[in-house]
Order: sequence, then C-alpha cells, then structure tokens
Amino acid sequence: MEYDFATPVERRHPQGGDWPSQKWHHYGDEVLPLWVADMDFVSPPAVVEALRARVDHGVYGYGLVPDSLRHTLCAWSATHYGWTIEPEWQLWLPGVVPALHLASLALTEPGDGVLTVTPIYPPFLKVAERTGRLPQRAAMRAPAAPGEPWCLDLEALEAAITPATRLLLWCQPHNPTGRIWTREELAGLAALVARHDLLVVSDELHCDLLLDEGARHRPLAAAFPELASRILTLWAPSKTFNLAGLTTACAVIPDAGLRRRFAAMVRGLQPDGNVLGLVAAEAAYARGDPWRRALLGVLRGHRRTLVERVAQWPGVAMSPPESTYLAWLDLRRAHGLAGHEGSPKQALLERAGVALSEGAAFGWPGFVRLNFGTTASQLDTALERLDRVLRD
Repeated sequence: MEYDFATPVERRHPQGGDWPSQKWHHYGDEVLPLWVADMDFVSPPAVVEALRARVDHGVYGYGLVPDSLRHTLCAWSATHYGWTIEPEWQLWLPGVVPALHLASLALTEPGDGVLTVTPIYPPFLKVAERTGRLPQRAAMRAPAAPGEPWCLDLEALEAAITPATRLLLWCQPHNPTGRIWTREELAGLAALVARHDLLVVSDELHCDLLLDEGARHRPLAAAFPELASRILTLWAPSKTFNLAGLTTACAVIPDAGLRRRFAAMVRGLQPDGNVLGLVAAEAAYARGDPWRRALLGVLRGHRRTLVERVAQWPGVAMSPPESTYLAWLDLRRAHGLAGHEGSPKQALLERAGVALSEGAAFGWPGFVRLNFGTTASQLDTALERLDRVLRD
C-alpha cells in the first residue's frame, strides 16, 4: 500500500510536543478511545506538504479564501457528485457545527421550530435551544431485524411538523447510523419539504466516505434542483481527510437571497478563515483523492471485522454502516451489562477500558457509537477488550 494506515500514531504522548487531543486525553492512559469522530491516521501527504510550505513562510496574518480553492471545490463537486456549482455560491466557515447554529439564527425567528431526525449527531439537538428556537424531533424507524437498515419514517417526520416549523436540520450520509438514503426516501422528504414550506440545512460531512463499492453521493440540492432555493449544503474536508482541528468548512448556497441572509448573520459571529485550514482544504480536494480511495479500502476491511465480531456478541445488534467510519450499536439487550441499563457506554468504559459515544446524547438511550477509523491493531485490541464483557 502506498500509504501507511497500519502503524499506530502516538497521540497521547507524542514525541516532540505536548499536543492535547480531545479523543486521547479525555480518558486515562488505560482507556482505548473509539468515540469522538476523528481518525488515527496521518492526513494525506499532499496536505502535510502544503501545510509545511505554508508554515515555513512564517507569517500567519489574516487571510482570504483563494479563488483557487473555490474552483477546486467546484471541480470536486462536478467530478464526485455530478453537481455543477459556482464559486460565488461558497461561504467558507470555521466548521459545520457553527454553521448549524448560524443557519438557525439567520433563517428563523425566535420561537420558530427547528426539526431534526433522531438518532442524530448531538450538536443537532442543541441548536434550537441555544438559538432560542423551538426544538422538534422525529424518530427514524429502527431495523425490523438484526442487520436490516434504519429507515426514514416520513409519517413520523410529518407528524412532528407544526405551523411553527421553519427549518429542517438534515444529515446525509447519516451520522450515527451510516445510512445512505435511498432515492425513494429522499423523494418523500423533498415532497414534505415543499408541502410545508421548509428550509433545509443539509449536513453532508461524510459524503466522501461511502463504503459500498460503486456508491456515489448525490447532494440533496442536486437531486432535487426545484428545492435548491431552500437548501444550504454543508461540506468539509475534516472527516474525509482527518483535518477536524483545522476548523474549515464550506456552505454551498445556490440561492442568492438565502446566501445574503446567511452571510449577513455570519459577520461578527465567526473569525476570519483559518489560513492553515484553507491551505489544507485546497490540497486535500486537489491532490488527496488517491489517499481517500486507499482509506476506503482500509475502512471496508474494518467494517467487515466489526460485523463479524458483533455477530458473536449475544444481544448486540448493528446494521452495517454504508458510509463513514462510525458504527451504531444497539446494546439494549446485551449480556453482561447488568447494573448499567441506562448507560452501556459507562459499563464498557469501566469493564472493558474502551471509550465509546453515549447513545442518549444522540437521542436514543441504550445505544453506543463506535469509531473504527483507527489502525487494525488498535481496533483488534479494543474488540478483544469488548469481547471479555459482551461475549465471555
């Protein structure tokens, strides 16, 4: 393999510096962290080289989004998604989570309803509360049998809509279940959005990590161009190329009026562009695709390992993720977790020394999210520890 995805990178006690990591320093040295969604792989060589050249310049003053980055993202979208976008549609931001909050402030009024579908990445569930809006939720349809997919429950979603509902926070591919929504599901969603006159923020952060061979991402705004004036699409290189700490993302907004509203709200509520993050983003989108394709091969192997291991754990269910490096495990009937019915995450932390993400934070207690974006050796060690609790 041209790239090294096998050698563990020391992140807890790195040689040459003290660089605290959310993932690796939240728990003690005895814990293996498979929780927060960053990977344990060195970013693409093209990105490292570009950052090294920028750092060597020695001046890190206020920057601007280069035209070359805008055109690079346009080319990436056309090549990978079949969607022709324009440079002026892009507003570069310090991350997807800030963008969710800014969108709520820009596109709704106090008291308006902000709707999302659970289980969902936890910041989605905080947006309405933090921005003075009305939080609204609809649940997905859980798998009917082990291994079957989670599904969008359009009836439940429509039932959650009230006259106050104004904004839908959408996620595709879906975090945490890893679902790639079907055309039928998305068509039903599009009809519902139009029928209820909703605006949509479509978080497509994991769209370049589709695990099934031949799968191709289609942005919501591209799949339903008649709704493009209602949709704000969020992309970032952070998950795909392991650049989360460089805080760089992009809102793609085709509609000029919607773009003006969002841009007006952003002023003063976010910093100027991260000069290193912008350099990294351009290098990733321009020259990082061979690395991404190699990464997908590694993640497919890890998914296969995880599916085989979960099948050996009595009472544990998992629908194999179709995208991302995240797995959503149902532990509500798991053996070996007596006394921790409300928090399987805490049980596994205490008994196995493995840190996972708590399902209750995603709106579904009794579940955990497992990050398999790590080396095979670290994943194997973590699974052996989990074996001792969930199988033995």
